[in-house]
Amino acid sequence: MQLKPINQQVVAVVGASSGIGRKAALEFAQRGAKVVVSARGELKLKSLVEEIRGFGGEANYIVADVQQFDQVKAIADKTVELYGRLDTWVHAAAIGMFATFDKTTPEEFKHVIDVSLMGQVYGAMAALPHLKREGRGALIHVSSMEGRRSLPYQSAYSCAKHGIEGFLEAMRIELIHEKWPINVTSIKPAVINTPFWNNGLTKLGVKPSGIPPYYDPKIVADAILYAAEHPIRDLLVGDIAKLLDLAQKVSPSLVDSLLLLLGFNLQRSSGELKSEDAPNNFYQPVPDDRVDGDYQNLVIPSITDALGKLPLFQLGTGALLALLAAQALKQMD
Repeated sequence: MQLKPINQQVVAVVGASSGIGRKAALEFAQRGAKVVVSARGELKLKSLVEEIRGFGGEANYIVADVQQFDQVKAIADKTVELYGRLDTWVHAAAIGMFATFDKTTPEEFKHVIDVSLMGQVYGAMAALPHLKREGRGALIHVSSMEGRRSLPYQSAYSCAKHGIEGFLEAMRIELIHEKWPINVTSIKPAVINTPFWNNGLTKLGVKPSGIPPYYDPKIVADAILYAAEHPIRDLLVGDIAKLLDLAQKVSPSLVDSLLLLLGFNLQRSSGELKSEDAPNNFYQPVPDDRVDGDYQNLVIPSITDALGKLPLFQLGTGALLALLAAQALKQMD
């Protein structure tokens, strides 16, 4: 399967108003792709398109709520109307909620699923007919390491990410069976320093945080752009994502023990009180259009991502993973 060079592509990025999606859209445009960006917040999309056009890139936007299939379909249709085709679909839209399962209402759990899982399903449904018409292309879905291992305080989000992995596996094998040259990639980042932690709904009484270390959003954007040109099934982004994936395969009970030791306290920021009623993007967009979040002091480089997207480094080696484990423990001290 051969995918087009990025500078010859038309790319739709869903969930592009901040964080990973915004960074990916900027990098696609900087590499010469024609980009259509989408999210709920129009002002944030306008600022993104203005930024892209400011450095000579080509971009348009469409406001859409991924809970509504018709609105997601409109993203794909508008992209084809503007540029004649669709080559790559990137779906990054998600919302977060931080609470124990017994403090999560049925409506809240369903809302996370509607946005973070069904939105991705709708994205694939909307994009596939256009990719098939073009005769090749890439579906790139931003999942999470939580698609491999669930975390406390995030039962709904983890459920959504596990669901993404399930539907992508089924769809991928169907496309292979039907001999469609359309590549399906799941991007599974570790903890990334984006505004996700600022904007999620929390019932913890404090501002939520990821379990450190954090990684720069650029390494996820780089993985997305790599998948747009190179057919690949999965990309675990960030050393800890690879380490956690291996540990979960070898001994889930060991991961349980580590999360009992670290997973609760480290997801609660110290000294930053935040009520359930504080501004968040759970139901409505917020003005925050940053790529980076508030935890820059905890960001570290990723050794495996720096080495490249080779299968050897995706799987990891014993020596490398031991180094990563030592690095992670040092960061947590």
